Amino acid sequence: MSEFEQLVDAHYQALFRFAVSLSKNRETAADLVQQTFCIWAQKGDQLRDRSKAKTWLFTTLHREFLSHARRSKRFSDEELTEAVAGRLDSSEDDTDRQMDGQRAVELLGDLDETFRAPITLFYLQQHSYKEIAAILDIPIGTVMSRISRAKEMLRKRMTADPLSAPKNILQIEPQNLGKHHG
Repeated sequence: MSEFEQLVDAHYQALFRFAVSLSKNRETAADLVQQTFCIWAQKGDQLRDRSKAKTWLFTTLHREFLSHARRSKRFSDEELTEAVAGRLDSSEDDTDRQMDGQRAVELLGDLDETFRAPITLFYLQQHSYKEIAAILDIPIGTVMSRISRAKEMLRKRMTADPLSAPKNILQIEPQNLGKHHG
């Protein structure tokens, strides 16, 4: 197997999931990943440190997405849920937690790309802050800030809609809210 084939095998799925999280469209995501590997085929030999290939690929994909977004000036309304929901840990036995996770993934698709990209790279792709900063070409402090703000936005959206709130919050009896214990 060639070095290029090994690179594709090792990173295609993660790049595709990231592209879907950005574009919200499976076809566009596939095009972005293909374009990323085409660029690698043309310019990859310029990378001196091969251990940084993964970061280089994610950075290139992100730049291709931004370029595509600028050209099209629109985003698809297609939902992100099926593409990314598969990343949730299916071995989890706690159904409520899975439902909360699925709802979070749905809401993740509603976030602006500015916040969606770093939180997706951190939680769904397990990149470090440093890697995310390199991929998105932003300072590490901005990465941390955007992840924090994205988590807060998701938290507010999940608790604003009673159907989105975790089950244990919904089990609070209204008549007990005014009672003081002690």
